[in-house]
Amino acid sequence: MTPTLSGPERDRAAAGPRTGAGAARPPVRHPARRLLLPAVLLGLLTAAALDTRVVRIGSTEDQRAGAFSAEAWGRKTFPAQRAAIETAAVDATTLAAALAEDKAAAGQKYGKPGSVGPIFAVRFSGTVGELRSGIANVTGEGLPAGLALRVQTGPAINGTDVRDATGTIEFGQFTNQIEYQDAGAALNEQIKAQVLAGLDRERLSGRRVEGIGVFQLINPQAWLLTPVRLTVKDAS
Repeated sequence: MTPTLSGPERDRAAAGPRTGAGAARPPVRHPARRLLLPAVLLGLLTAAALDTRVVRIGSTEDQRAGAFSAEAWGRKTFPAQRAAIETAAVDATTLAAALAEDKAAAGQKYGKPGSVGPIFAVRFSGTVGELRSGIANVTGEGLPAGLALRVQTGPAINGTDVRDATGTIEFGQFTNQIEYQDAGAALNEQIKAQVLAGLDRERLSGRRVEGIGVFQLINPQAWLLTPVRLTVKDAS
C-alpha cells in the first residue's frame, strides 16, 4: 500500500531535489588522498634500493667468502699434518712386534684413538707385488710372515686415517659432520696431488718402495696404509 503524503510533502516531492543553502551536499573527495598511497609505495621502494648493495662474487664483501672451503683448508693443513705424522711414525717392524705382544699396550704407546681401533703412523719398505684396484700389496722387509701390508696408491683414496692420525683435528673445530667429513676428503685430495701425482702404477709391480703411512688397526694381520710419503726405487 502506497503511503499518503501530506500537502507540504507532496509539494516538496513534486519540486524535485532542492538546491541552495538548504540542499543536501554531495560527498567531498580529496585529491591528496588519492596521491598518498603511491607516494608511500615510492618511498618504500626508494628505501629498499638505498639499502641494497651490489656485491661482486669473490670480493671481500661476498658473504660466501666466510663459508668453509674444504679445498683451501686441505691445502693449508696438509703440510703440518704430514710433518706431525712423520715425527710420530714408528718402524713397521717395531709396531708389528709390539702388536704381537700386546695390542692394547701397542695402541696406547704408538697409536691415536680411532672409531674402530687405534690409528698408527709407520715407516715401511718392501717390494710391490700385485696391484689391484689401486691398492699395492707390499712384501714388507722385516715383517712377520702372514702380515699383509697394503698401500693405497690411487686414483681413489678412501678413509679418514690421515685426518685422525695425530689427534689434533677434532669434530669440534667444524660446524657440522659434513664439514668434518669434507676435511678428511680434502686431506686425501692433497695426498693425490702431492704424494701420488705422477706415480706410474702400471710399472709399480716388482719395484721397491719406501714410505710413511697411516692405518687404522682393524685386523692385526692386514694393514691398509694411506701414504703421506712414498718413494719408488729400482726393481729389487
